[in-house]
Amino acid sequence: MAMQKSNTTFKALPRALLVTGLCLSPLAAHAATVPQGVTLDAKQEVVRNNNDEPATLDPHKSESDVEFNILNDLFVGLVSIDDNGNALPELASSWQSQDNKTWTFHLRPGIRWSDGSAITAEDVVYSWRRLIDPKTASPYESYLSTLSLLNADAIIAGKMPADQLGIKALDAQTVQVELSHPISYFLEMVAHPSLFPVDRAAIEKFGSKWTQPGNMVSSGPFKLNSWTVNERITAVRNENYWDSAHTVLTKITYLPVTSSTADVNRYKAGEIEITRTIPEIQFISLKKELGDQVHVGPNLGVYYYAFNTQKAPFNDVRVRQALSLGLDRDIIANKVLGQGQTAAYTITPKNTGGYTFTAAKTASWTQEQRNAEAIKLLAAAGFGPQHPLTFNLLYNTNESHQRIAIAASSMWKKNLGVTAVLQNQEWKTMLDTMHQGNYDVVRYAWMADYNEPSTFLNTFRSDNSENTPKFRNADYDKALDHALTASSKDEVKKDYQQAEDILNTQAPVVPLYHYVSAKLVKPYIGGFDDHNPQGVVYAKDLYVIKH
Repeated sequence: MAMQKSNTTFKALPRALLVTGLCLSPLAAHAATVPQGVTLDAKQEVVRNNNDEPATLDPHKSESDVEFNILNDLFVGLVSIDDNGNALPELASSWQSQDNKTWTFHLRPGIRWSDGSAITAEDVVYSWRRLIDPKTASPYESYLSTLSLLNADAIIAGKMPADQLGIKALDAQTVQVELSHPISYFLEMVAHPSLFPVDRAAIEKFGSKWTQPGNMVSSGPFKLNSWTVNERITAVRNENYWDSAHTVLTKITYLPVTSSTADVNRYKAGEIEITRTIPEIQFISLKKELGDQVHVGPNLGVYYYAFNTQKAPFNDVRVRQALSLGLDRDIIANKVLGQGQTAAYTITPKNTGGYTFTAAKTASWTQEQRNAEAIKLLAAAGFGPQHPLTFNLLYNTNESHQRIAIAASSMWKKNLGVTAVLQNQEWKTMLDTMHQGNYDVVRYAWMADYNEPSTFLNTFRSDNSENTPKFRNADYDKALDHALTASSKDEVKKDYQQAEDILNTQAPVVPLYHYVSAKLVKPYIGGFDDHNPQGVVYAKDLYVIKH
């Protein structure tokens, strides 16, 4: 997308404008603000449920909110993003661009790692190169390609070394980033956890064990204190964080409780103060019982089933379309879930980055009409009563995923005569199975990395490392390429709509619903944000009220 030059400082800006940053405030986007008259508790510690055991705490090896929930407290990037999508200074105090393609970031003077050593521009360069280096095997290596860093595609393809990436240190406090073309949402993308700087010295000293307590060196408001696998992770306040004066909590504990029922039970017992979610079957009763302790807010994300398009019969578009049509999304969103989730007929949630896309005509059909069309498609693909389709549906262990899978398999059986055999695995195991391609259909989801449709659409590019179904379509890639250089928002929307239409027609995935964030929060937890569009909870925002 073309951007216009501007000398505007940190204010709410149209996304198409270039931002030249001048630091107006020493604060980052996230800091605890204690209202006047509130008395703080002597014990500033919070326990929250993380929902699962993280696969890693290496920002370059992570790929889900299970890891990012914790990494967002341990590390920070060059910038932070507020609830309105505005970039605010974090490790960088200011930034500017004169030609819309070359960006210069000025690091804050005196910023330090948690061990007290200096954070330098070379650390940022090293980190971004490490992310894209094929030896790292990062699931987010494509992110720098999406960000359009110079030479990123060639490095991923193995045609150039990582040190040719479009980033360099001009001096100890100045980082220069060069893009192959301008992107209007560039700064929002820079805030993503995969771009958090990591400490080269710690990595070279400890190797793969650098993420263990005692070894990890981080940059955020908290630092890793302990990690007992499948039991708990604790982090304590990092006094070397540049904005530590505005951090109130002294300790945050993350529990890997996969059962939403156990999550609620431990909340009621006082063992958890912020739940990961709320069980759908208990939502109404908990709303009546706990009132304002039930928090429901936005969460830009889509829940879907991905087909293994490299494996028969899911390499047949007719089979994929039939299975997509055979699921009643409205029942799943409103009956199985019922917390405000909406049926998904597009990958991108409504009003993402100000865009809303038109769903396919089948979205307005009755379920009976969809079923009839699906049966015709299956018959054309060679499946019917005499030759029924049977496949495995894989999901990670979780009560909600199980309930949705049971509902989906029941719908497929009743509506289409198709049998889905349910398989569940622990999170890390499921990720390995998925990446190895050893599945038929797998439960997955995508939570927005930034507030713009490309965060959803880019994951289905042919060469994207997060392309779970291994979908490849030249017209789809071309539409997204064109959107990057489009000259108006209308033109961008047209390109994105074309991409959505191709996804609907080719059906590499079945979008089921768009998320909301539903949590239980103790009334004495202050600073909890109900308005973050990505549903992120930052420990730095929180404080404990005397109770």
